Amino acid sequence: MTIKKIASTVLFSFALVAAASAQRIAVVDVTAILESLPDYQKAQEQLDKIATTWRQEIAQEQDKIKGMYSKYQAEQVLLSEEMKKQREEEIMNKEKEVRELQRLKFGPEGSLFKKREELVKPIQDKVYGAIERFATDKGFEFIFDKGSASGLLFADKKNDKTEDIKTMLKK
Repeated sequence: MTIKKIASTVLFSFALVAAASAQRIAVVDVTAILESLPDYQKAQEQLDKIATTWRQEIAQEQDKIKGMYSKYQAEQVLLSEEMKKQREEEIMNKEKEVRELQRLKFGPEGSLFKKREELVKPIQDKVYGAIERFATDKGFEFIFDKGSASGLLFADKKNDKTEDIKTMLKK
């Protein structure tokens, strides 16, 4: 069973239980909400431009490596063993340098991730705040995101039974 099917089954089961106990549930598509906001679109465009620029820089560096390698292959027969080793090291060091550049720009803690967090997180926080206000104002106890795997966006604190389960397990 795929994760999506499991998540759907859990959500459906939860919805049935909630409906049976007359709780109010809503579903929203956070991605659609974000994409409708001009600030988000502007941030995405800015991120796309940055990413494109960095990809081009990396591609240029990779082209340099290909050129170094081609030159090495053409001259290989004329080089001493020591010179061959030196050229091979230069090529490998350049490859390492490019991989490090990729990691710094596009890695999990890279510059693009940080820039995305800087530009998009405030907009996401604004959307999540609006969802919470909407839920509170309209009396919804649960709001789910139908557009992603994140699932639950809002739950009324009175429905959190974590402490009850902890207490039950301690007995």
